[in-house]
Amino acid sequence: MLSLLISSLLMLTNCRSKQTKPEDSAATSTTQDDTAVDSTPMSFDPAGSDSGKIEGLQTVHFGFDKSTLNSEARKTIQANVDWMKANAGTKVQIEGHCDNRGSIEYNVALGERRANAVKDYMISLGVAPSRLSTISYGEEKPLESGDNEAAWAQNRRANFVPSAL
Repeated sequence: MLSLLISSLLMLTNCRSKQTKPEDSAATSTTQDDTAVDSTPMSFDPAGSDSGKIEGLQTVHFGFDKSTLNSEARKTIQANVDWMKANAGTKVQIEGHCDNRGSIEYNVALGERRANAVKDYMISLGVAPSRLSTISYGEEKPLESGDNEAAWAQNRRANFVPSAL
Protein backbone atom coordinates (compact mmCIF):
# COMPACT_ATOMS: atom_id res chain seq x y z
CA MET A 1 0.00 0.00 0.00
CA LEU A 2 2.81 2.36 0.94
CA SER A 3 4.62 1.64 -2.32
CA LEU A 4 1.40 2.40 -4.25
CA LEU A 5 1.07 5.73 -2.48
CA ILE A 6 4.71 6.65 -3.13
CA SER A 7 4.52 5.71 -6.81
CA SER A 8 1.29 7.73 -7.18
CA LEU A 9 2.97 10.77 -5.67
CA LEU A 10 5.97 10.35 -7.95
CA MET A 11 3.74 10.15 -11.00
CA LEU A 12 1.82 13.26 -9.97
CA THR A 13 4.98 15.28 -9.47
CA ASN A 14 6.32 14.16 -12.83
CA CYS A 15 3.04 14.95 -14.59
CA ARG A 16 2.83 18.58 -13.52
CA SER A 17 3.24 21.06 -16.30
CA LYS A 18 6.63 22.50 -17.06
CA GLN A 19 6.96 26.10 -16.00
CA THR A 20 8.57 28.32 -18.58
CA LYS A 21 10.89 31.15 -17.86
CA PRO A 22 9.65 34.59 -18.96
CA GLU A 23 12.29 34.82 -21.68
CA ASP A 24 11.26 31.38 -23.02
CA SER A 25 7.61 32.35 -23.32
CA ALA A 26 8.50 35.62 -25.06
CA ALA A 27 10.59 33.77 -27.63
CA THR A 28 7.77 31.28 -28.19
CA SER A 29 5.13 33.95 -28.71
CA THR A 30 7.19 35.80 -31.30
CA THR A 31 7.87 32.66 -33.31
CA GLN A 32 4.23 31.61 -33.31
CA ASP A 33 2.90 34.77 -34.95
CA ASP A 34 5.18 37.29 -36.59
CA THR A 35 2.29 39.74 -36.96
CA ALA A 36 1.51 39.87 -33.26
CA VAL A 37 1.43 43.32 -31.68
CA ASP A 38 3.31 43.99 -28.47
CA SER A 39 0.53 44.85 -26.04
CA THR A 40 2.86 46.09 -23.32
CA PRO A 41 1.69 49.59 -22.42
CA MET A 42 4.29 52.26 -22.95
CA SER A 43 4.78 55.14 -20.61
CA PHE A 44 3.70 58.57 -21.76
CA ASP A 45 6.47 60.46 -23.55
CA PRO A 46 5.67 64.18 -23.64
CA ALA A 47 7.85 64.59 -26.72
CA GLY A 48 6.23 61.61 -28.43
CA SER A 49 7.90 60.40 -31.60
CA ASP A 50 7.63 63.94 -32.97
CA SER A 51 10.79 64.75 -31.02
CA GLY A 52 12.86 63.72 -34.06
CA LYS A 53 10.66 65.28 -36.70
CA ILE A 54 12.14 67.27 -39.54
CA GLU A 55 12.03 71.06 -39.32
CA GLY A 56 10.06 72.27 -42.32
CA LEU A 57 7.70 69.30 -42.61
CA GLN A 58 4.29 69.76 -41.04
CA THR A 59 2.24 67.17 -39.18
CA VAL A 60 -0.89 65.91 -40.94
CA HIS A 61 -3.98 65.53 -38.72
CA PHE A 62 -6.92 63.15 -39.16
CA GLY A 63 -10.51 62.95 -38.01
CA PHE A 64 -11.74 60.35 -35.53
CA ASP A 65 -11.38 56.83 -36.94
CA LYS A 66 -10.37 58.27 -40.34
CA SER A 67 -7.48 57.67 -42.68
CA THR A 68 -8.88 59.75 -45.53
CA LEU A 69 -7.29 63.08 -46.36
CA ASN A 70 -9.50 66.14 -45.97
CA SER A 71 -8.76 69.44 -47.74
CA GLU A 72 -6.62 70.73 -44.84
CA ALA A 73 -4.54 67.55 -44.85
CA ARG A 74 -4.04 67.82 -48.62
CA LYS A 75 -2.81 71.43 -48.25
CA THR A 76 -0.38 70.36 -45.54
CA ILE A 77 0.90 67.48 -47.67
CA GLN A 78 1.29 69.78 -50.69
CA ALA A 79 3.48 72.08 -48.58
CA ASN A 80 5.48 69.05 -47.46
CA VAL A 81 5.90 67.89 -51.06
CA ASP A 82 7.19 71.34 -52.01
CA TRP A 83 9.71 71.08 -49.15
CA MET A 84 10.74 67.57 -50.26
CA LYS A 85 11.30 68.79 -53.82
CA ALA A 86 13.49 71.64 -52.51
CA ASN A 87 15.43 69.15 -50.36
CA ALA A 88 15.96 66.39 -52.89
CA GLY A 89 18.43 64.38 -50.80
CA THR A 90 16.08 63.93 -47.86
CA LYS A 91 14.43 60.59 -47.15
CA VAL A 92 11.66 60.43 -44.57
CA GLN A 93 9.70 57.95 -42.56
CA ILE A 94 6.03 58.79 -42.18
CA GLU A 95 4.76 57.78 -38.73
CA GLY A 96 1.07 57.00 -38.34
CA HIS A 97 -0.48 57.66 -34.91
CA CYS A 98 -3.88 57.32 -33.25
CA ASP A 99 -5.63 58.45 -30.11
CA ASN A 100 -6.13 55.93 -27.29
CA ARG A 101 -9.64 54.85 -28.20
CA GLY A 102 -9.86 51.41 -29.79
CA SER A 103 -7.83 48.25 -29.34
CA ILE A 104 -4.07 48.22 -29.78
CA GLU A 105 -4.39 46.03 -32.89
CA TYR A 106 -7.05 48.27 -34.44
CA ASN A 107 -5.03 51.43 -33.79
CA VAL A 108 -1.84 49.96 -35.25
CA ALA A 109 -3.78 49.13 -38.43
CA LEU A 110 -5.40 52.59 -38.50
CA GLY A 111 -2.01 54.27 -38.00
CA GLU A 112 -0.67 52.24 -40.91
CA ARG A 113 -3.57 53.32 -43.15
CA ARG A 114 -2.92 56.94 -42.18
CA ALA A 115 0.80 56.76 -42.94
CA ASN A 116 0.11 55.02 -46.26
CA ALA A 117 -2.54 57.59 -47.24
CA VAL A 118 0.00 60.37 -46.75
CA LYS A 119 2.70 58.43 -48.61
CA ASP A 120 0.42 57.61 -51.54
CA TYR A 121 -0.69 61.21 -51.91
CA MET A 122 2.92 62.45 -51.77
CA ILE A 123 3.86 59.96 -54.49
CA SER A 124 0.94 61.16 -56.63
CA LEU A 125 2.33 64.69 -56.28
CA GLY A 126 5.76 63.68 -57.54
CA VAL A 127 7.86 62.47 -54.60
CA ALA A 128 9.84 59.33 -55.46
CA PRO A 129 8.61 56.28 -53.53
CA SER A 130 12.23 55.43 -52.67
CA ARG A 131 12.36 58.56 -50.48
CA LEU A 132 9.39 57.53 -48.32
CA SER A 133 8.81 54.76 -45.80
CA THR A 134 6.02 54.24 -43.29
CA ILE A 135 5.54 52.90 -39.79
CA SER A 136 2.59 52.80 -37.43
CA TYR A 137 2.80 53.42 -33.72
CA GLY A 138 -0.96 53.24 -33.17
CA GLU A 139 -1.68 54.83 -29.80
CA GLU A 140 1.76 54.11 -28.31
CA LYS A 141 3.41 57.53 -28.79
CA PRO A 142 0.89 60.22 -27.88
CA LEU A 143 1.68 63.92 -27.92
CA GLU A 144 -1.07 64.66 -25.40
CA SER A 145 -2.00 62.43 -22.48
CA GLY A 146 -5.52 63.70 -21.77
CA ASP A 147 -8.73 61.79 -22.38
CA ASN A 148 -10.57 64.63 -24.11
CA GLU A 149 -11.20 65.77 -27.66
CA ALA A 150 -8.34 68.30 -27.69
CA ALA A 151 -5.79 65.64 -26.72
CA TRP A 152 -7.27 63.02 -29.02
CA ALA A 153 -7.17 65.44 -31.98
CA GLN A 154 -3.44 66.09 -31.42
CA ASN A 155 -2.72 62.37 -31.29
CA ARG A 156 -4.52 61.49 -34.56
CA ARG A 157 -1.65 62.36 -36.88
CA ALA A 158 1.06 61.43 -39.32
CA ASN A 159 4.44 63.07 -38.85
CA PHE A 160 7.79 62.91 -40.61
CA VAL A 161 11.18 61.85 -39.24
CA PRO A 162 14.54 61.38 -40.99
CA SER A 163 15.06 57.98 -42.56
CA ALA A 164 18.14 56.23 -43.85
CA LEU A 165 15.94 53.87 -45.93
